[in-house]
Amino acid sequence: MRVLLDACVPQDLRHELDPHETVTAHYAGLAHLSNGKLLDAMAGAFDVLVTTDAQLPTQQNLDGRPLAVIVLRAGGIRLPDLLPLVPSLLRALDDVQPGEVWIVES
Repeated sequence: MRVLLDACVPQDLRHELDPHETVTAHYAGLAHLSNGKLLDAMAGAFDVLVTTDAQLPTQQNLDGRPLAVIVLRAGGIRLPDLLPLVPSLLRALDDVQPGEVWIVES
């Protein structure tokens, strides 16, 4: 699975997502894009966007897009806040399908 971590997700979370090929929006040069343009730029290059932006699924239509979105919800958005979600996130990455939005929360 080719995973893009949104700019709002701590970059070091990528180290927790093996065996998935995980790249940060900063590294991919996509951190400056708004949500809609980010989803357009991801098409064909990534399978899943992992974000902490809870508004993204209601603001963007995923119908017909060849990717999925996983929203992380925890007590905060720092790495220590998100680490307890990693086991559930890994399961979600194995099961999510294009066009779906999954919420992973504590």
